[in-house]
Amino acid sequence: MITRIVQLPIDPQRKEGEAFIALFDKYKAQIAGAEGCLGVKMLRGDEHFFTYSHWESEAYLNAYRHSTVFKEVWPQTKALFSGKPKAWTCEELFDQQP
Repeated sequence: MITRIVQLPIDPQRKEGEAFIALFDKYKAQIAGAEGCLGVKMLRGDEHFFTYSHWESEAYLNAYRHSTVFKEVWPQTKALFSGKPKAWTCEELFDQQP
């Protein structure tokens, strides 16, 4: 299993932040429903948003990145950026939940 973390250069305090929240709300069910996706979250920091998603494998993540949904949502998201995004794909080694 992998976790994909993306830091999005969108200021939560500006109109672009409001637009991103609405955009994520519109597409979150489709993203979470992508084959191999085990869940997706949006996090808000002081100056950025983050997306945090779990995937069965990097192959499923890559398939999503070539999907119609991604091709719709990513250009709209990029239009809100104030800089370059950062992204990490991490292999999960340990997860303990209650």
